[in-house]
Amino acid sequence: MLQDLHSHTYYSFCGKDTPEAIVEAAIAGGLDTFGITDHNYGIGHACHGLFCAVANMGIANYERTLRRYFDHINLIKDKYADKIRVLRGIELCTLKNEQHPNFTLPEGADISFYDYCLIENLDSPVSVTGGDLFTYAKRCGTPVVGIAHTDLFGYIARLGVDPLDYFKRMADENIFWEMNVTYDSSHNYHQHQYFLDFFENEEQQDIVRRSGVRISVGFDGHRVEDYLPERVKGYCKRLTELGIKMPFEE
Repeated sequence: MLQDLHSHTYYSFCGKDTPEAIVEAAIAGGLDTFGITDHNYGIGHACHGLFCAVANMGIANYERTLRRYFDHINLIKDKYADKIRVLRGIELCTLKNEQHPNFTLPEGADISFYDYCLIENLDSPVSVTGGDLFTYAKRCGTPVVGIAHTDLFGYIARLGVDPLDYFKRMADENIFWEMNVTYDSSHNYHQHQYFLDFFENEEQQDIVRRSGVRISVGFDGHRVEDYLPERVKGYCKRLTELGIKMPFEE
C-alpha cells in the first residue's frame, strides 16, 4: 500500500493549493491512497481575519464550516475515484492557553462523519487532552484516529507505562501512529528525529509489530511544488518490508 495520510490545502491557513491540485500531485506520484487533513481551526473559522478577531464563533457556525469542508472533499473523492482513494480527514490542534485561545475543536462539535482525524500536540503541557489520548480519541468519534508528528516512545516513557501495553491499547481502539516524513520549505526542511530513530531501532519495530498497532506515512504537505512522493512511497515500502500494516490496509 502506498499512502499519504497527512496533507493540507487552502482550507488550512498555512496551506496554499486547492484540494484538486494536491490530489493530482498524489496521483502523478503513484500513490493509491491519499488523505486530506486540513487544520480544524482553518476549516472552522473559514478565514484568517475571523480566526484572529474572535475567540469563539459559536458551535453552530463552526459545525456548518466543518460540514461544508467535508462535502467539498467528498466531491473530490468522487471525482478521482477511478484514479486514487481519497480519504476525508481533519487535523486537530489541541493547544489551549492565552496564546492559543481558539485553536481547539469546540467542545461538542461533531466530526464523527469524517473517515479519520489526526491529533497533534498530545505531548504539550497545554494540550486539552491532558495527556489522555484514549479519552480524547473517544471524544473525537471518528472510526479511526491518528497521532501526528509525536515521539510516542519518548512520550510513553515519560508516562512511565509499558510501551507494548500502550500500543496494544491503541491497536484495540483503532488509533494509529504517524511517521511524519516531511522534508519541505514550509518546515524549513526539518526532519522529525522520532521517525528517523524508529526506522533504525529494531526493538521499537518489534514492539510495534507485536502490538498490532498500525503505522501511517504522512508528508504533511503545504505546497504542491515541495511534494516528494518518492520519499513517501519509500517509507511506505519500508513499513511493508518490516511487516507493519498501515491504516486502511486490508
